[in-house]
Amino acid sequence: MASIRQRQTEEVIRRHFGSVLLTEGRNIYGDAFVTVTKVMVTPDISLCKIYLSVYNSEDKVGVLDSINENLHHLKKNLAQRIRKHVRRIPDISFFLDDLVDEMYKVDKLLTDMRNQGLMGEEE
Repeated sequence: MASIRQRQTEEVIRRHFGSVLLTEGRNIYGDAFVTVTKVMVTPDISLCKIYLSVYNSEDKVGVLDSINENLHHLKKNLAQRIRKHVRRIPDISFFLDDLVDEMYKVDKLLTDMRNQGLMGEEE
């Protein structure tokens, strides 16, 4: 279970890294829309996993690669924003969050089944 300090740090990083992506993102990955869905930090706050959702792009892995290539610049920008909230900036790793994509696939399958009459209407 995460400590209060971990949860606070995760929230600070999530909020501020979203702002970093908003201001710097277009220069890094173009017109894709990237959001921070989840942040997890280790108990010693030395490592940070940031989960990202990518929209408006067919090459989601390419967008993630572009973000990883610019990690130093993004981390530096994040550090400037959160330096008063944390003692040291953790090492950052990015992961693609496909949860929303999976949700849309399931919704489409259910809609298709309903349209074909394979499912009864709920009342």
